[in-house]
Amino acid sequence: MPHSPTDRTLYPSLTRRRFLSTAAASVAVSTSPFLRAARVSASDRITLGVIGWGMMGPANTKVFLTYPDCQVVAACDIETNHLQAALDTINGHYGNKDCASYHDYRELLARSDIDAVMIAVPDHWHALLATEAATRKKDIYGEKPLARTIAEQQAIVKAVQQNGVIWQTGSWQRSLPTFHKAAEIVRNGLIGNVTHVEVGLPGGHHDFPNTLPAFIGRLSSLPEKTTNPATVVPGTPAWNLAVTDPPSTLDYDRWIGPSRMEPYIDVRVYQNWRWNYNTGGGQLLDWIGHHGDIAHWGLGFDETGPSEVSAFGEFPPSNAIWNSATKYTIECTYRKEVTGYPNDVVMTIAGGSPAINMGTKWIGSDGWVWVDRSGFDASNPEWTKGDSLPEDQRKIKLYVSEEHRRNFLDSVRSRKPTIAPVETGHHSTIPGHLGLISMLVGRKIRWDVKREVILDDPGASELLSRQYRAPWRLA
Repeated sequence: MPHSPTDRTLYPSLTRRRFLSTAAASVAVSTSPFLRAARVSASDRITLGVIGWGMMGPANTKVFLTYPDCQVVAACDIETNHLQAALDTINGHYGNKDCASYHDYRELLARSDIDAVMIAVPDHWHALLATEAATRKKDIYGEKPLARTIAEQQAIVKAVQQNGVIWQTGSWQRSLPTFHKAAEIVRNGLIGNVTHVEVGLPGGHHDFPNTLPAFIGRLSSLPEKTTNPATVVPGTPAWNLAVTDPPSTLDYDRWIGPSRMEPYIDVRVYQNWRWNYNTGGGQLLDWIGHHGDIAHWGLGFDETGPSEVSAFGEFPPSNAIWNSATKYTIECTYRKEVTGYPNDVVMTIAGGSPAINMGTKWIGSDGWVWVDRSGFDASNPEWTKGDSLPEDQRKIKLYVSEEHRRNFLDSVRSRKPTIAPVETGHHSTIPGHLGLISMLVGRKIRWDVKREVILDDPGASELLSRQYRAPWRLA
């Protein structure tokens, strides 16, 4: 999901499978799952339902509201104040009270008059909502990471492909010119063959909703001052003060959903759910779908992955309020026999490390290029000039999207793949998932890229999925 509270806002070569699925849509054969798209004509508005009004929900919806060919008709959230804020925003924009409100996402998805949905909920809910939406033939704008586990991501990919729906992953950096230019420099061989990629991500934790001051105040009566939820564990006076009843405005049982039931603690719910592995994936899974995604794009690795992953990290106690890794280093080896690249490529992913700058840096035999939201640099000063490469250097032209939400709407109409389709969102996140598994088990992971299984390691393989709390189950 995020990565700045104001997330804002490029065509890779189509694989044969994607080309065939797109062609099937254009001929509108009666047996094609794409036939549903005929309901949206060039003059009609795309009807959109929004699910989740936390960080990215409002940001995405406010962009969708600016497009006259899109009508937001329904909103869903399980926190009543958030739901009211969604209704106020949507109805305020249209100057009416037509937007329908829902507490249960299944009721929204059951509406046959909704063409597409925007899903922006905590990671532990991604798979349930996305597979249900795909089964209901809704086109989906879904936040990243694709899901909480690799098995859940595989389920989403299968559901999207089987139901022929359009998917856009919220990896919006692909829709920014600096990232597009950097990836094209690499794909066009200007830095030679890439040997190493550095992916710099954040470390530590961040109090997105600013709930930490009140939390610290509640614990201020204790003799030992506690300011960090990553140090608070069950059975301590600090834990006893941290646990409270959930607010009446939040359906906490529904919020926990398929994850293990835990006592309500405000600093690990709204937006800060990402710092506990029961509901999120820490900074690593929060960011790998951004800078790791760009690394894959430049290499042409959107449908492949690493064969070996070795990682280590620094963790709070596993039962702490915030228990996700605060520092981590992951080394991924992409074998040439698997990727088709001229040589093996090593990708180093690091969070909270001064040795690797935030962003993506490709290092090749003839130079390097680095890109981040804060800047762009390269070994050749000429590459830093202008918003794009000179036309004569663009032998390979990557997909161009000027705005991520706009690209999704355009694909809903054309039935052509988005810039970040579900397969891309899946493969971009796999290095992060495997890195976390490697850290947790304390050993190297060998990954079968084609079959998507961990080799000869039952203990690590168990972490590819997670157990669901009844009655929730992934179909």
